[in-house]
Amino acid sequence: MDVSVASLSNLDLTTLAERLGELCRAKGVHVTAAESCTGGGVASTITDVAGSSDYFETGYVTYANTAKTRLLGVPESLLEAHGAVSREVVEAMVAGACRDSGAQWGVAISGVAGPGGGSEAKPVGTVWLAWGDERRQEAEHYLFSGDRRAIREQAVREALIGLIVRLDAG
Repeated sequence: MDVSVASLSNLDLTTLAERLGELCRAKGVHVTAAESCTGGGVASTITDVAGSSDYFETGYVTYANTAKTRLLGVPESLLEAHGAVSREVVEAMVAGACRDSGAQWGVAISGVAGPGGGSEAKPVGTVWLAWGDERRQEAEHYLFSGDRRAIREQAVREALIGLIVRLDAG
């Protein structure tokens, strides 16, 4: 399956989750998700597909910083220095999720979904995503628009697309 972001961008979430499942089965890998602002949206979308337990065993909803530290091993010093919505924190989240779950690939999301909570430096719609495993991670910054639901849905979409593209390439 040769995929590109452009070829995936118009697909609905269910179709993206199905594509991810096909790819995971073909490559024999498990995936995990460490989520903050999406509140389990990635895990829910993946597990909406029948048979997803073949490649998805564990997801983490770490909405509070204490949960990020306790469940994923995100150092408090990273949270204090960079804030939860940062490259450093999502990279630590995905590394911790893969370490704890044993998954070969993971995605982590932290952001400001709104309507409140934004700042000049991190306005509503600011989201960081990271993909990778325990040893290597790659993060991207997004600024999504719309209301809380729209921002969360866009983050879930990008999380799935990112997993598909990276799994296909690797």
